[in-house]
Amino acid sequence: MLYNIATFMEKRIKDSGFIKIGELAKLFSVLPSTINFYTREGLLKEARRSQGGYRLYDPSKAMQVLKKIAELQNKKRYTIEEIKKLL
Repeated sequence: MLYNIATFMEKRIKDSGFIKIGELAKLFSVLPSTINFYTREGLLKEARRSQGGYRLYDPSKAMQVLKKIAELQNKKRYTIEEIKKLL
């Protein structure tokens, strides 16, 4: 089933305003391990933690950062270290 991103985002924002790693990964079409890597490297900041300890992200901020990372990696061929300096 394909996600209707607008509907999905609208529902999630109404629920809590934050999304989990898996949901963010689906929205950006990457693996959850990619989101974890960016978080560990300090490129992507979690907004908070759920009561269960899950990392939660602000969808609009996270998507902006992920788009910028993708642009710098794919179009400009910057390394993670170079991207850290630019963000």
